[in-house]
Amino acid sequence: MNIGVFDSGLGGLTILKSFLRKLPQYNYIYLGDNARVPYGNRSSSIIYKFTCEALDFLFKNNCKLVIIACNTATATSLRKIQQEYLPKFYPDRRVLGVIKPVVEELENQIFNNKIGIIGTKATVRSNAFIREINNILPSTKVYQQACPLLVPYIEDSGRNKKILELILKDYLGGLLKNDIKSLILACTHYELVKKEVEHIVGPKIKVISEGSIVASKLKSYLLRHKEVEKLLEKNNKVSYYVTDLNPDYRKLMKLFLGSYLTEKINLLK
Repeated sequence: MNIGVFDSGLGGLTILKSFLRKLPQYNYIYLGDNARVPYGNRSSSIIYKFTCEALDFLFKNNCKLVIIACNTATATSLRKIQQEYLPKFYPDRRVLGVIKPVVEELENQIFNNKIGIIGTKATVRSNAFIREINNILPSTKVYQQACPLLVPYIEDSGRNKKILELILKDYLGGLLKNDIKSLILACTHYELVKKEVEHIVGPKIKVISEGSIVASKLKSYLLRHKEVEKLLEKNNKVSYYVTDLNPDYRKLMKLFLGSYLTEKINLLK
């Protein structure tokens, strides 16, 4: 059986890239719903519907475990998927997200008393990060900022660094006024502009991206859950799927992962 990796677009390839570095022996199926990206400005009910459609595809393609490599889908849909969707339709399968692993990592950080978060509108609106952080670090102050322009900017092949700097300064300004000590990049796309973010916030603020953290947590999960791990095939095989072979998908594959091996599927009904 395979490990599935799902994202609303191709940003989740940054998570898959970390999996391939730390856990290359397993078989993976990546699905990017780039026909309907971005999810960040959509309603929670629509995001849940889209995510369930993606899970249906991955489970029917022999995935035992799926990682939702999308903060928006994790924030709005993971709890309902685990409590309602899986018990009803796929009780023998597992679905994990990207938020809890990052929040758990904060326990090991000395910069955890004032935390800033940047993400999509839906991620920020859900308050999922705040809930998880409060469960682990109840005395921590958390400040959030939605960044709706960042994903379209990052996916634009004709990027202008000066425009990026203006966008980031605008989004980060309010967080910096709150004297944050660490900053979570709560969108898989944002890892591609981590250096630019670090330049603006300065060396005293710890900038946390998700890829390596989620990969380490997946490794720990499989060590703890031998009943899942023993069912996973280990042929070093990766399959890539997108929902739209638009003119930009090849450039974006290279941007996020460096791979062009892609097949088309269609989730739209």
